[in-house]
Amino acid sequence: MGGHVGSLVPPRGRASEALRRSCGSSRLHFRAANMSDSKRGSILIVGSGIVGRSWAMLFASAGYRVVLYDTVQQQVTSAIENIRQQLTELERTGRLRGTFKPEEQMMLITASNDLAQAVEGAIHIQECIPENLELKRKVFHDLDKLMNDNVILSSSTSCLLPSKLFTGLKHVKQCIVAHPVNPTYYVPLVELVPHPETHSAVMEQTYALMKDIGQSPVKLNKEIDGFVLNRIQYAIIGESWRLVHDGVLSPEDVDLVMSAGLGMRYAFMGPFETIHLNAEGLKSYCERYAVGMKRVLSSFGPVPEFSGEVMEKINAVGSVSENST
Repeated sequence: MGGHVGSLVPPRGRASEALRRSCGSSRLHFRAANMSDSKRGSILIVGSGIVGRSWAMLFASAGYRVVLYDTVQQQVTSAIENIRQQLTELERTGRLRGTFKPEEQMMLITASNDLAQAVEGAIHIQECIPENLELKRKVFHDLDKLMNDNVILSSSTSCLLPSKLFTGLKHVKQCIVAHPVNPTYYVPLVELVPHPETHSAVMEQTYALMKDIGQSPVKLNKEIDGFVLNRIQYAIIGESWRLVHDGVLSPEDVDLVMSAGLGMRYAFMGPFETIHLNAEGLKSYCERYAVGMKRVLSSFGPVPEFSGEVMEKINAVGSVSENST
């Protein structure tokens, strides 16, 4: 089941040539499609919540036909109307992605509550249901029975390992995690996390697809708990929490260190780029600061409990901020 496109001609994929080079010779049970094949197929979004809607908008903005699936017809119908409203507002404020008008993008998106019908013609399935392992595994088993040997099955999970999600599926070599960052429409990063059995062509094709819709994918070479973004994020949250716990800084000033300091730097420059420019290159930086970095890192305390008095203190600051806006 695909979206009605009328006379609308999807744009040629920016990543089509790279995709052909990387995937054209793939074997085993997965036959990689090139981007021209992809434009003729549809993208199936399973789950019509906030993340599912955002994915639908992203794919439609790049000219892909999208089927938005949910179990309850009223829910997916409401999601379609919400997308329509969002696209109209985005155009009004000059933030609409892609070259198509809102009404043209809406022509590419259709709703379905029939999973078997929704899978027909799909070249990529993006799962966006709640973070519940058993629920996701049930959905993946249902999809596994319906999908063919060419479609990619991708999860939007933010923390569940591919080995927990996909092991035992017939099409496990076609499975991957593509974790977006909220808000997905505005933040381009996508973490691509393979199952140990994921075919290399699946990684390359998913990477090319994400690039084609304007996202910034990163390839994890193997799965790791928390993926990458959350591991870095949790390291920052953990030390921020300890600084408040130890009475070093107030919650407000911890946030200020990020918003008026590190955040401004890291908004356009990564940590390795930063240290490279803070000295005569990375080697020079390490020669100068390695001893100090190791000393400070060794002083970090235990993992916080994220509860109790410190939680109440930080929460009180957040509550005041909400009430003042």
